[in-house]
Amino acid sequence: MTAAAITGIGVAAPNGLGTADFWAATLRGESGIGTVKRFDVGDYPSTLGGEIDGFDPADHLPQRLIPQTDRMTQIALAASDWALADARVESGTYDTHEMGVATAGAFGGFEYGQKELDALWTGGPEHVSVYMSFAWFYAVNTGQISIRHAMRGPAGVVVSDQAGGLDAVAQARRNIRKGSRLIVSGGLDSSFCPYGWVSRMRGGTLSTSDDPSRAYLPFDVRAQGHVPGEGGAILIVEDAAAAQARGAHSYGEIAGYGATFDASPRYGGEPGLRRAVEAALADAKMAPADIGVVFADGWGMPHDDRIEAETITAVFGPGAVPVTVPKTMTGRMNAGGAPVDLACALLSLRDGLIPPTINVRTVTAGAEIDLVIGEPRPWTPGAALVLARGIGGFNSAMVVSPAA
Repeated sequence: MTAAAITGIGVAAPNGLGTADFWAATLRGESGIGTVKRFDVGDYPSTLGGEIDGFDPADHLPQRLIPQTDRMTQIALAASDWALADARVESGTYDTHEMGVATAGAFGGFEYGQKELDALWTGGPEHVSVYMSFAWFYAVNTGQISIRHAMRGPAGVVVSDQAGGLDAVAQARRNIRKGSRLIVSGGLDSSFCPYGWVSRMRGGTLSTSDDPSRAYLPFDVRAQGHVPGEGGAILIVEDAAAAQARGAHSYGEIAGYGATFDASPRYGGEPGLRRAVEAALADAKMAPADIGVVFADGWGMPHDDRIEAETITAVFGPGAVPVTVPKTMTGRMNAGGAPVDLACALLSLRDGLIPPTINVRTVTAGAEIDLVIGEPRPWTPGAALVLARGIGGFNSAMVVSPAA
């Protein structure tokens, strides 16, 4: 069966703009979480977020694109440029119909939407931008990336919250297996505006701490919610044989994937995360002992952390595999969170270092997991498992392994 390799990575995260800066900050345990600055959060119970500093779209995009696009799309376009450059993909590398795009979205262009709703309210319909027709849409990143890079092959978007990033990369692998040579995949989200903030707060899972070192503590006895983040990662998923033929570097291959959906507890439903993990291992033709590290979802809510810890313990055994949650440095980035974890897993394969989980001091009782705390941990690179869970019951698991 056709192997799918990841040959390019472009990360935009609160603790690093660009893959190299992000990875260096992550290995240092450097957080990008602080008081939100893009709008006044003084009257909101949750005031902390992982914001990307120093991103000016004019530094990365043609001027004509800026008024057409929301911040999340501007960041996604920049990250796709970085990922394609990293993969050394140029015009003519493949036929335009052999390349496509599959991204994940959760919020869409909330900031753009709020701006235009304000214009409608204060000035009337004639003051609303014509670009509102698509700039708010959760599929807009796929469309804009396709147009910018003349990719006329398969295109799509997946909407499954934090799990969506893995689901989109899995869709990219399906398209590679169907004959595409290259798919731009991953996801980004940014909704740091009152409209987006209130939407997040409705879930009841945001931390209300105003201390960045105490606000987001997955698996910790003090866990009380999570912190939102903005950003994500774009990954270049490529036919492994075609990539090898053109001399491209491969960070690793997508070895296995599984996804499930939690039925409502009131109907007797049970959490489906374990089934997703087992499906991913079966797809990869691997045993639990073949996995060298787990990049956990780390919701930061005691109930959800318990389910994830119990799943990891049930599959691998108590403390049998290192577990890490590097998103403690960025916050939960919705559709962008899992692609960043995938990027971390692939960079861990390259460098032989597992990034740390920061700020966690005491793992909650009953969570029998070997959490990597404080500083990076050396490991012998092998297969890595990435977990992601989305609001509403989405569960996804993906195994990545060194390039064959």
